[in-house]
Amino acid sequence: MARILVTNSEGRPGVGRTAQMLAQGAGGLDAIEAGIREVEADTTIRTVGRGGWPNLLGEVELDAAMIDGNTFRGGAVGALKGYLHPISIARAVMEQLPHEMLVGEGAARFAHEIGAETTNNLIPDSERVWREWFEDKVPAAARENWPDVPLAGLCQQAIDPEKGMDTTVFLSLDGRQEIMAGVSTSGWAWKYPGRLGDSPIIGAGCYADTRFGAAACTGTGEMAIRAGTSRAIVLYMKMGLSLQAAVDEAIDDLRQLKGGLIQRITLHAIDRNGDHRVVAVNAEEQLTYWLWREGDDAPQAEPTEIVTL
Repeated sequence: MARILVTNSEGRPGVGRTAQMLAQGAGGLDAIEAGIREVEADTTIRTVGRGGWPNLLGEVELDAAMIDGNTFRGGAVGALKGYLHPISIARAVMEQLPHEMLVGEGAARFAHEIGAETTNNLIPDSERVWREWFEDKVPAAARENWPDVPLAGLCQQAIDPEKGMDTTVFLSLDGRQEIMAGVSTSGWAWKYPGRLGDSPIIGAGCYADTRFGAAACTGTGEMAIRAGTSRAIVLYMKMGLSLQAAVDEAIDDLRQLKGGLIQRITLHAIDRNGDHRVVAVNAEEQLTYWLWREGDDAPQAEPTEIVTL
């Protein structure tokens, strides 16, 4: 089977690096980590890493995860502050600890312990936009007592409820015919502090099984958590469904959810035959993703399939 790489539009800064490494025979985990690191460091990508949007308090909290499709070992970090490359810290969790996930202060402690690179992820433009929101949306009394005020009401009106947030996701089938997945995000803009979306949750935000395939989600992570979407796609393939049918079943699972925000959840999937499918659910505009297959000179931007529930 031919090598393949799928990443969403946010993967633009790193897709070339990952494709080049796969073409040269690198393993999927190494190639994915290298590509995602470039996305995390690129401040033009506003939903991942440095330059990502902050939470309600104006703090950037980052989430990331990786999974090895051979062993099903995963590593994840959530609500991590002050570090440049959460994807590398997630991989270190997978390889150095008996745990699958670290969050908040524990994740930051471990990052310090392994010598991970620190940075201020709140770039001036993100701070400017957050400050505009703060002055416009937070009542004067709350501004005077900030941050010791109730945040739940502000969370409900923090963003346009019709627009889901994004992430970067990388799925690969490498030259050893091994399937891997990795994701990284700054999460929902103006989120309640400590919120985790699907990205750091193995089986929701991403999943990989070398025997069958891999899947990952972008958009509103709460919905992927409720449906266990990434694991579901791979499980449907394990049950004998084609890649196409497996994604259809996962979309039907989402269709059954009642309440919540389902706008702009996008499903990415590959199988061990080197086939792929990317579907944006309820998208109001044409989206793209990046595809590289063995023999391609460079990754190509492709239009995302759109399905309306």
